[in-house]
Amino acid sequence: MSCRLVLLALVFVAPVVAEDWPGWRGPRGDGSSKEKGIPLKFGPAENVRWSADIAGTGFSSPVLVGDRIFLTTCIEREGEKNAERVLICLDRRTGKETWRRVVVKSPLERKHSLNSFASATTATDGERVYVSFLDAPDMQVACYSIDGSKKLWQKSPGKLLSVHGFCSSPILHKDLVILNGDQDAKAFIVALDKKTGEEKWRADRPNRTRSYCTPILIPCPVRRGATQLVLSGSKCVTGYDADTGKLLWIHDGPTEQYVASLVYHQDILFLTTGFPEYHLMGIRADGKDDITKSKHVAWHIPHEENKAKGAAYVPSPCAHDGHFFVISDAGYLGCIEAKTGKRMYLKPLGRRHSASPVLVEGNLIIPDDDGKVWVVKASPKFEVVETNDMKEEIFASPATADGELFLRTTKKLYCIGRSAKPGVRGASAP
Repeated sequence: MSCRLVLLALVFVAPVVAEDWPGWRGPRGDGSSKEKGIPLKFGPAENVRWSADIAGTGFSSPVLVGDRIFLTTCIEREGEKNAERVLICLDRRTGKETWRRVVVKSPLERKHSLNSFASATTATDGERVYVSFLDAPDMQVACYSIDGSKKLWQKSPGKLLSVHGFCSSPILHKDLVILNGDQDAKAFIVALDKKTGEEKWRADRPNRTRSYCTPILIPCPVRRGATQLVLSGSKCVTGYDADTGKLLWIHDGPTEQYVASLVYHQDILFLTTGFPEYHLMGIRADGKDDITKSKHVAWHIPHEENKAKGAAYVPSPCAHDGHFFVISDAGYLGCIEAKTGKRMYLKPLGRRHSASPVLVEGNLIIPDDDGKVWVVKASPKFEVVETNDMKEEIFASPATADGELFLRTTKKLYCIGRSAKPGVRGASAP
C-alpha cells in the first residue's frame, strides 16, 4: 500500500476526540466545551438531529456518557397525592428512551415558582449514575448501575429545609459523591462513598441559610496534587480540602443567598450573587482562615454598581481568554476582565434568563426563559453571532458531546448537529 493510501486510511479510521458531559456544567464544572463543529444557527426544525418528548417537568440539565443521556423529571398523576421523581436514560444517537427508574414517590414540597421538583442534575463516572431528590423533609441520594439494571444504593444524608425547594446536584471526586446541604437549619456539606453510599466526611456550614449552589473542584494552590472544593452560600464563600472536608478559608458575605456556581480562571475565583444584593467578586483561592479583608480579594464590584442588571442570582458564569462572562437574571450580559475586575461591557439580551451558558469554540451559547438561544462572541467586544428561537421555554442549562448541542425545553430534549442523521460515538457524523 502506498504512503498516500496509508495516510488516507488513517484519516478515515482515526477517532474524533470528544468529551462526555458527566455532570453539572460539564467535564470541568465551568460550562466550557472542547467540541467543534456545533452549528450556531438552529431551531425546532433546523439542524436538529432528533427531538424527544420528556414526560413530566424538570429543569435538570442533560448528562452524557458514551451513548447514554441522563435526565431527571417529576411526573404528577391526576388524582394521586404522591408524585414520581424519575431518572430517565435516553439513547444519545436517537433520543429513544431506553429505561426509567422511579427514585422517590412522595408529596410535592414547597418551592419557588422558578424552581422545579426535578432541578438537580445527575452525575456519572461511566460505571454508575448518581441522582438526588427531596423526599420532604429528607434529601435522598441514589446510585444506579449505568445500564439501569440495579439500584446499588440509596441514602438520606439528612434533612433539607428550604422554603424555595431543592436543587443540590451531586459532584464526583475520586471515590466520593459530594452534595451541598445548605438550609434554614443545621447545614452541612457531605461526602458519600461512591460504591456504598456510606458517609466519608461531613462539614458543618455556618449561618444556617439556604443556598442552591453546586460546589466546584479546583487545584489546591498551596498543596501540590491536592484538590480544593469551593462553595458559595449561606452568607459566605468557602474553600475546603475535597478529600477530608477540612475548612481551608472563608470569606464572609458579601450577601445572604447564592444560586450560581463559581468559575475559576487565571488563578481567580469569580463570584456572582443576587439576593438581596448583587455583587461581583474576584477571589484568590490560596488563602487561609478568614480572608474577608485580606489581599486574597483581588477585586470587588459592589451592589451599587451592579443592581439587578450587572450580576446574576441564578445563571452561573463562564470564563474565556482572560475574561469572565455573566448573564444576569434580568437579561444583561456582562464581560469582566479577570485580573482587574474592569467591566468591558454590559449589554441586554433576553427578557429573563435562568439557564447557565456554555462556551463552545469561543462563543457563548445563552438560552433565555422564553426559548431564545443567543450566540455571542466570548470576547471583550460585544458581538451577537446568532439569535435562535426554540419556540418553547428553556430553564435547563445546555450540554455538549460529539459535536452536538443538547437543549432541554419544558417539554422536549433537542439534539442539535450539522447532520439530520444521528451521530455515532467516536466517529464523525455523515
